Amino acid sequence: MAQALGPDSLRDHREGGRPKWDNKFQYFLSCLGFAVGLGNVWRFPYLCQTHGGGKPVAAPVPRPVPGWEVPLQEIRQRGRGGADTAVSAGLGCLVASFLISLYYNTILTWVLWYLLNSFQQPLPWSSCPTDLNRTGFVEECQGSGAVSYFWYRQTLNIAADIKDSGSIQWWLLVCSAACWAIVYMCIIRGIETTGKVSRRALTPTQLPPASRTPVRVRCVPASYGLPDSFQMQTLQNPRVWLDAATQIFFSLSLAFGGHIAFASYNPPRNNCKRDAVAVALVNSVTSLYASITVFSVLGFKATNDHGQCLDRNVLSLINEFDLPEQSISRDSYLAALAHLNTTQPERVARLSLKTCRLEDFLDKSVAGPGLAFIIFTEAIVHMPGAPTWAILFFGMLFALGLSSMFGNMESVIAPLLDVGVMPRWVPKEALTGLVCLVSFLLASCFTLQSGNYWLEIFDNFAASLNLIILAFLEVVGVVYVYGMKRFCDDIAWMTGRRPGLYWRVSWALASPLLLLTIFVAYIAFLAQKPPSYRAWNPQHERFPEWQEKRYPGWVLAACALLSLLPTLCILVAALAQLLARHTRRRRPRDALPNADTDRDTDTR
Repeated sequence: MAQALGPDSLRDHREGGRPKWDNKFQYFLSCLGFAVGLGNVWRFPYLCQTHGGGKPVAAPVPRPVPGWEVPLQEIRQRGRGGADTAVSAGLGCLVASFLISLYYNTILTWVLWYLLNSFQQPLPWSSCPTDLNRTGFVEECQGSGAVSYFWYRQTLNIAADIKDSGSIQWWLLVCSAACWAIVYMCIIRGIETTGKVSRRALTPTQLPPASRTPVRVRCVPASYGLPDSFQMQTLQNPRVWLDAATQIFFSLSLAFGGHIAFASYNPPRNNCKRDAVAVALVNSVTSLYASITVFSVLGFKATNDHGQCLDRNVLSLINEFDLPEQSISRDSYLAALAHLNTTQPERVARLSLKTCRLEDFLDKSVAGPGLAFIIFTEAIVHMPGAPTWAILFFGMLFALGLSSMFGNMESVIAPLLDVGVMPRWVPKEALTGLVCLVSFLLASCFTLQSGNYWLEIFDNFAASLNLIILAFLEVVGVVYVYGMKRFCDDIAWMTGRRPGLYWRVSWALASPLLLLTIFVAYIAFLAQKPPSYRAWNPQHERFPEWQEKRYPGWVLAACALLSLLPTLCILVAALAQLLARHTRRRRPRDALPNADTDRDTDTR
């Protein structure tokens, strides 16, 4: 079992019926599409903006984890039975990937809904709808804005409390069915179909996203965030390192099981080191280029909002002091305000003038769906040819999310096929369809009026904590259970070279310590503040601000279950393996007396 596979073994492996990648580029694009997802567009730029422009980029977080996850399945192909100890966390990865796929495809549902609504002129989120009497605009829209109203009311129809589940929104249910149907058609035959889709349809999404930036978008001022990006004082903040490490971890889609599943279709002798480094580098470069686009759009929106703020103040001054129209411009506003404050301060004080600073609008950072469905959509409204840019933007998001779904579903379907949960006469297409159907039915809970709140729960509790635990178990299993020497021997057999000192130190010390630090810090941050959620309540006295609410007890129990479910599955699987081994060891002992008795009987 511990010996290298010879030519005969390799031939038997290829003839065993397991599919193979058509070419190396197909495998690379599939891994890249799985790693490069929606987080590169709306989480990485948010962290950069939060910490002043570039601190998460400056934090040199080690990235050795893909180096052991990519070759792990290839080692199993070689026949090294001890590697199964490290892959025993595969059941936890399967459960975690299944839970993540449920809400990740819901985000694709929202993207598809916006994409379909982008084929209109004007865009439906560009203005408020009229009320029932057609004498004015809807009050909720006037208070929150057209973009927020379209998102929270016309798309989600969100409830004011998580306890109010509400009804299923049929338009979201139809879009969800369409998304799962598209996913099924793309993964119906495994890598035979996903590889072709990744190569032919998803290649444009891996091009620099900056090429999609409108030419007339005003970029963020160069002085914002760049000069202070590499100040050591900021790097001394532990939260910067935590955010940087967490971003790299989730951006590479580690511990999902997708990279392991994709690598299982490679030949046993494969340069896994080159694959891991290439995917990590291209993923980081894509994040940087995505930041250029995001900062450009945010800069355009901030400039536009700043101008509108100045226009409202200018109009108030003109009306109060009966000045000629266009007598005060945006550029001369501060000088005119200073002059009026000096000559007639009492009248100026009576005006409700707002402070209009461009930096304040630039500092309004937001991540997740709020960035895509509120900030970006509002910026697109003010761009020339808005529907065209909306179609390009949401088309790009849909392609990015779809490529990530391939890896998520492969993490679920490949283990089910390998362990033989279905009889061999059942075709793979039927198992894939069954998984997609069950996923669609379970994900229908996100189309309820409280679905957005539950999606946040899944994102916070089913993904983050579980993936950190699974990655820690994987690296500990590889290094300390399977053995560093055996692992390095396997990589030398596959690549022709043993891993250097950097890789060995990273696997043995840096990766476990980093993951353990992230886990402890994550628990500490959760303990500082009880879990709560922000509700969209038009009856709130500070509306359109969010209303902070505490989760009820039964929701907290659901949060705890989501956080522990993959880990519990691992423990149950480990106990089952121990019982099976104990039973196999006892059977020969039980058989010995019977054999002796039979021998005595024959003698007599």
